[in-house]
Amino acid sequence: QVQLAESGGGLVQPGGSLRLSCAASGSIFSVDTMGWYRQAPGKERELVARVTSNGNTNYADSVKGRFTISRDNAKNSVYLQMNSLKPEDTAIYYCNADLWDRSYILRPTWGQGTQVTVSS
Repeated sequence: QVQLAESGGGLVQPGGSLRLSCAASGSIFSVDTMGWYRQAPGKERELVARVTSNGNTNYADSVKGRFTISRDNAKNSVYLQMNSLKPEDTAIYYCNADLWDRSYILRPTWGQGTQVTVSS
């Protein structure tokens, strides 16, 4: 069994910063692409940012220049540094990863989500 656990959400004022963390655990052989998605009320889940196992990144246009995704392969973890937050960044943020388990089965996995609220 493999799973993802997120942390770091919360309430922040516009212009503020938050850092989200996500760690994979369980019977993991390796981890491919890791990423962050978000879903605001009444909207579809959308990609925020993702990073491949060799460090290539891509971002949604709406967060470019404000958010930075990074990963620590030794810890099977991915992070999202969010700066200059705006009210429209308010959403539940979900960690996602393509996890290869020890049976060499690829298991696309989602975390449980963490709430980010940007409000004064």
